[in-house]
Amino acid sequence: MHINAVFEGGGMKGISLVGAIHAAERHGIRFHRLAGTSAGGIVAALLAAGYTAAEMKPIIQATSFDALMQRPRGFRIKWVGSAARLLIRKGLYSGDGLEQWIRKLLAARGVVTFDDLPRHKLKLIASDITNGKLLVLPDDISYYGIAPKELEVARAIRMSISIPFFFDPVQIKGDGFKSRIKGLRPQRKSAFVVDGGLLSNFPLWLFDEQHCKACGEEALPAVGFQMVGKNDTEPRIIRGPVSMLQAMIETMMLAHDQRYIEKGDRERTIKIPTLGVRTTQFHLSQQQSEELFHSGVAAAEQFFASYRP
Repeated sequence: MHINAVFEGGGMKGISLVGAIHAAERHGIRFHRLAGTSAGGIVAALLAAGYTAAEMKPIIQATSFDALMQRPRGFRIKWVGSAARLLIRKGLYSGDGLEQWIRKLLAARGVVTFDDLPRHKLKLIASDITNGKLLVLPDDISYYGIAPKELEVARAIRMSISIPFFFDPVQIKGDGFKSRIKGLRPQRKSAFVVDGGLLSNFPLWLFDEQHCKACGEEALPAVGFQMVGKNDTEPRIIRGPVSMLQAMIETMMLAHDQRYIEKGDRERTIKIPTLGVRTTQFHLSQQQSEELFHSGVAAAEQFFASYRP
């Protein structure tokens, strides 16, 4: 069976999505079109490039995300370094290490730009905070005078994963900006782009019938892969400005999509328990990673055992 799939953003909880994909593959599910936000976008991109769950799991588990998050020496002084980096770079971490990591993985499968993928195969969500606009990439990159097929997939992912204040925003500069961006002034030739989860962390609407017709395709069943857990409702401990910012951003990215999912969408959504792991918990033990993976397997097994599109 072929389906369209949408993967929710969730940072380090993303290994649970790989578990759900593993179960889907065992049920004979084949993925036609893919979409995702942030960590969900990474998983969607790897699937689009041809990776299987069995290939993704050891890659993700062997990656030291802590190492990818290192800051230059001048920004490592406790409190002062964090404040200075936020002031100068607008983020605690650059995000460049993650971008390079995904770039290498995609290049190993011959994928550099969206032109290396079938048309409409992959959609990623990002947020233009300069113009207050949700972006569906690669399509909406044309607003900035860039051809969608020329957009590098790793760069689009970098935009989608840029959790505000945690990672540096991506700044798009150029003279080709189109005036149809609402509120864009002629002299404004740059825009800051951050995590798509700020506006839509679970874009299941991307594959509704109207959007599929716009792409000239028959609407296939769409299934959402959503990460849920007790950490969504547990109180967060605020110790200082950094933990406060983290709590604010996690709240914004988790709250709106979960509240407004319609009944019909809930019936086509796999809900994966995330066992208390937080979005920015970048160091997971092997046991935590395995438990998240198997949580995804169990949730998807239960869903596809009775799934009737």
